[in-house]
Order: sequence, then structure tokens, then C-alpha cells
Amino acid sequence: MANKMFSGNFTRHIVQSLGKAIALGEHPQGEPLQAEALLCGTFDASRTVLREAVKMLTAKGMLDARPRRGTIVLPESQWNLSDPDILNWMLERKGSLPIIAEFVDMRLAIEPAAAGLAAVNLNDETRQTLILAINRMDAAANGEDDHLDADIAFHVGILEASNNRFFWNMRHTIDVALRFSIRMTNRFKGVEKASVDDHRHILNFILAGDQQGAETAMRALLNEAKTLVNGALQAEYAKKK
Repeated sequence: MANKMFSGNFTRHIVQSLGKAIALGEHPQGEPLQAEALLCGTFDASRTVLREAVKMLTAKGMLDARPRRGTIVLPESQWNLSDPDILNWMLERKGSLPIIAEFVDMRLAIEPAAAGLAAVNLNDETRQTLILAINRMDAAANGEDDHLDADIAFHVGILEASNNRFFWNMRHTIDVALRFSIRMTNRFKGVEKASVDDHRHILNFILAGDQQGAETAMRALLNEAKTLVNGALQAEYAKKK
């Protein structure tokens, strides 16, 4: 193991490589994982490091390691889809549109409510966070900031401003999935960047303390994304016929 990266980073490297391979179907679900000795050889890793990586993937719901039976790749229904790593690996599959569609449905269930709560619970700190995010979106429209980072900062800022710890706990998952879905929906719309005006419309309701207005405006924004994704799904299904 001499000259190898720091052992913690090396374990993380194995988790990333093996987890992605499982998500991409290179290790069939419901089947035993490759023998430990083979995996050690593949990654040039010690058994200790490999077992730590397997333990981490087990915690994510992807593997089930038991004495005498070995390690089994669990079905996708057992995976922790709120784990940003797993979501990131799954979104790298070919044909990830169905996942994006389900993600938009989840956003529709959460983000309008979060926007409404933000209108009620906004404080000085979260107010400044959202204003900074919309200013970044303005800057991005002029090529002075990253439009994707600014868009995500706005949506994550609303989760924080909701003052709901469960919504805030989803920020990493939302961040990962938005990086795929925003690019995709913007492409379907034929634009490179999200509409700053649409997002400012939501923010104005939040700043005014208008809970219903904030919920309705956020729902309208997400319904547009849902319509675009559903249209792309229908086109994809038509190609397969």
C-alpha cells in the first residue's frame, strides 16, 4: 500500500468506483458480489480497506454482507435514494429521464411548501441568502457567475429559509439532482439559463410574507419543468416503438 493515496481517500475511491459500477448494472442486483480476493486485486487494495468500502456501501443500502453467505448486491428498491452518491451514480445511467421525472414529482411535493414556509419564517440571514442568490442569477445572465450554481443556490436557500429541518436535510440530494435536471429542462426549453424573472417572482412573494403566493409561484415553475420532462419522456417512448 506504499505510495498509495491516504487510506481514507483510497477507501472513498473504492466506494465511488464500486458503487457506480453497481448503479450502472455491472454487478447484477440480487446476485453475489465478486469474491473479496478478486475485488482486492481489481483495486489493488488490502482486505481491510475493501471491507471498509463494502461496509460503507452496505450502509447506503446497496450491499448486504453476511458471514458464510458472502456479499449480495441488493435490489434498487433497497437503496437509499436520498443519498447524494447513489443519486449521482444513477443519473449517470443512459436513459435517466424516468429518474428525473420522479425527482420533479418529489420537488413538486416539497418545494412549494418550502417556499410557503419561507414566506412565513424568513429571517435576516435567510433573506440575505435568497437576495444574494437572485443577484447571482442576475450576474450569471450577464456572464459574470455560474448560472447553474446560482440557480441551485436559490432553491437550496429556500429549503433553508423554510426553517424546516427535514427540508433542509435534503439540500445535498436536491443539489445533486438539480445539476442534472436543470440542464435537461433548460435544454428542452431551448435556453441555456433559467429565467431570473420567474425566480424573482417567487422571491417577491417570499419577501412580502405571502405564503400562498410563494407556494403558487413555485408550483407554477415546477409544473413547467414537469411538462417539459413528460414531453421528453413521451418522445423517448415513441422512438422505442
